[in-house]
Amino acid sequence: MQPLELVLLVLLAGREMGEPVCRLQGWSELPELAMDGDLIIGGIFSFHTDQDRCAKSSLTIKLFSFNFREFQFAQTMIFAIEEINRNSEILPGIMLGYKIYNVCGTMYILRAAMALVSGQKSLIDENKCTKSETVQAILGHSGSTPTIGFTQIVGRFQIPVISHFATCACLSNRKEFPSFFRTIPSDFYQSRALAKLVKHFGWSWVGAICSDNDYGNNGLAAFMLAAKEEGVCIEYSAAFEQTGPRRQLLKIVEMIKQSNSKVIIAFMTHREIKVLVSELHVENITGLQWVGSDAWITDPSLTASQGHSALVGSIGFTVSRADIPGLMEHLRDVHPSHFPNSMFLNDFWEMVFDCSLNTTAEPKGKPCNGSESLRDVQNTFTDLSELRFTNNVYKSVYAVAHALDNLLTCESSQGTFVNGSCAQPTDIQPWQVLHYLQTVNFTTKQGERVFFDGNGDPPARYELVNLQSPKPGTMDGVTIGIYDASLPESRQLTIHNISIVWGGDSETLPVSVCSESCPPGTRKAVQTGKPVCCYDCVACPAGEISNKTDSIDCMMCPLEYWSNEHRDTCLLKKVEFLSYDEIMVKLLALFSLLGVFLTIMTSVLFFYHRDTPIVRANNSELSFLLLFSLTLCFLCSLTFIGRPSEWSCMLRHTAFGITFVLCISCVLGKTLVVLMAFRATLPGSNVMKWFGPPLQRFSVLAFTLIQVLICVIWLTISPPFPYKNMLHYKEKIILECNVGSPFGFWAVVGYIGLLALLCFVLAFLSRKLPDNFNEAKFITFSMLIFCAVWITFIPAYVSSPGKFTVAVEIFAILASSFGLLFCIFKLVSLGKELININVIDNHAACISLLREHTSILAISSPRCVPASS
Repeated sequence: MQPLELVLLVLLAGREMGEPVCRLQGWSELPELAMDGDLIIGGIFSFHTDQDRCAKSSLTIKLFSFNFREFQFAQTMIFAIEEINRNSEILPGIMLGYKIYNVCGTMYILRAAMALVSGQKSLIDENKCTKSETVQAILGHSGSTPTIGFTQIVGRFQIPVISHFATCACLSNRKEFPSFFRTIPSDFYQSRALAKLVKHFGWSWVGAICSDNDYGNNGLAAFMLAAKEEGVCIEYSAAFEQTGPRRQLLKIVEMIKQSNSKVIIAFMTHREIKVLVSELHVENITGLQWVGSDAWITDPSLTASQGHSALVGSIGFTVSRADIPGLMEHLRDVHPSHFPNSMFLNDFWEMVFDCSLNTTAEPKGKPCNGSESLRDVQNTFTDLSELRFTNNVYKSVYAVAHALDNLLTCESSQGTFVNGSCAQPTDIQPWQVLHYLQTVNFTTKQGERVFFDGNGDPPARYELVNLQSPKPGTMDGVTIGIYDASLPESRQLTIHNISIVWGGDSETLPVSVCSESCPPGTRKAVQTGKPVCCYDCVACPAGEISNKTDSIDCMMCPLEYWSNEHRDTCLLKKVEFLSYDEIMVKLLALFSLLGVFLTIMTSVLFFYHRDTPIVRANNSELSFLLLFSLTLCFLCSLTFIGRPSEWSCMLRHTAFGITFVLCISCVLGKTLVVLMAFRATLPGSNVMKWFGPPLQRFSVLAFTLIQVLICVIWLTISPPFPYKNMLHYKEKIILECNVGSPFGFWAVVGYIGLLALLCFVLAFLSRKLPDNFNEAKFITFSMLIFCAVWITFIPAYVSSPGKFTVAVEIFAILASSFGLLFCIFKLVSLGKELININVIDNHAACISLLREHTSILAISSPRCVPASS
């Protein structure tokens, strides 16, 4: 049979005709503190701890180990109810009553809850069973596990349960706990706050220990999930109970001793933390930084444990501190005479004043004289310096009162039920109170706003406290920050500029990491088989950087940037091109100018001897044009030096193509002249008549214009342009000229090669013609050098890196130009051949010289003139 069915059977069975409507089945436990009223609020607290010391004796439970804080919670509930009864603005004309149970152990807590649901009277003569005997709401319990136990049952009756201290995130499940509310934030938020706190202080390698119950296990599970999201690793996790076997505790102590982490997340109650700290004290384990949950971080009983000084420096979150005016006077006025049936209050009084109230039985000590007053006592019960969870009890009472007030002040047709109906004041149903409690929204006298979300949770706001010891044997929770879940994520955690005491009473922030932080310029590489927090620092590869500590990945630099030596900054890539600042470029420019100088000198020498038969016989017109084109070729190489621009790129390629075609055209013309001259059978043959100077000039012009036309088309369709080559080198940019249209470029180069090949073939055919003054041999050799240079240029051009590609191109231009200059004009070095024939005194010698050179005669037919004329 299900528990719910069993409870219903107990409550409703036995109804017979002619008997009262409601009959209490079985015995019901009486409350510890009670007061009648029109509407009753129930409360469940545990004024004692140490559940293993509970012993059943007849119809009562004998308890030990006083818990002053729980008793303070109960008295705060009474104080709030009395304050509401005196307040005419809320529930006017309605007297609130209370029934407060003092029980320990899940079974007895469940019995107390069922007593609050059904009432204690054995018979109720009224027609309805829902009058004052059934409470309108139940406040408590402080523990998550007991609350889970009875809330599932009570929730089936739709009676609201409001807890001031049960933080288990599981209680936010509306399907399992439809009537549960709380005035303390869920551990869902506390777990994330703790994860953010650990991340904030750089603790990426921590241990985690919790109570082996719903509160501890659920809280730790939520923390581990949040920690993973924050990049925090858990070295170990363990759970134990205060009443569990000692070997389990010793196993955890040994785990802490062998671990590398120095920070421990303690998601447990004050009972477990005291047991654990005492055992660590025995084992002399120190230097730990504790991060605590709200269940123990501000508990005043911590100083009662052995080795509690190890907790100095602990940090953790707890609910905000508050001030409740009038509560101090109420607590100090508490007296056994106010609750004569309270066994606990008698025991409490006797323990505090060390006297005996029972004069009939055997006295436990000296009799109490009646003058005892709590106004003269300073203990945990009367201490209101840390009103945190007590304020939650206060707010819980007022939440129920406001819900009842809204329910009773409902105006007809303006209600929240079907057709705007309201609840009947004489027949208030639990589900109606539950409905109004869900929508309650008010502000306390202290200015704190109280409301519940859809899961029955309040706004999540915590204070971050640091346990400090102003004097030996004491610990105070100093607020060092806040956490507000309603703010944007980046602003949720705020740390105040306050001096913080760290674990072991140290002033230095402890370090708890599996691996040291990776500096900028490196990235984290996870070690095989270990958590992500255990890693090696690997330097970023070239071209990538990491500019922050503990980078997971290295970032690629933008396309025009490159990483520096330390791999932490992207710098603009060095732009490389042939510059006059380099020695190699200066040498190339010097050779270019030397070529220009030699060409000009040759031109001057030819011009000076222009009237001699030898110069005239050397086809002076084509020679001067060839010398001019060679000068342009030498100067053309200078256009390849310097920073490429749009104009320089177009100029260098077109100038190179046109000047070399002009040069080769002149050489081709000279080759044809020699070939035609030696192929003529007679000196007066008509062959040379058809290939005279006009046709030679036309051929040079025609060949050159074809190249000019190719260049014009190239520049019109897709001209060369400056280009940043980032593919050849990753670390630098090669600034070069892109040819634009590859077809145009190869058309220009191919045309030059075609003319050079034609010239080489014609010169090769004329190489064995007779005569000492035959130019064909020199032309053949010059064309051979020209072709060899440009053939070898292709692989050298392709394999040369960066700016050296352009340098190879310049070298090829200079080498081919010097080859043409030195080979074709080698006849210049024939000093005797260049003697001005006009100054030869021996007329017969002149005639003899001219007869030896039939080619000259065939070309220009010079005459020997006597010197005297």
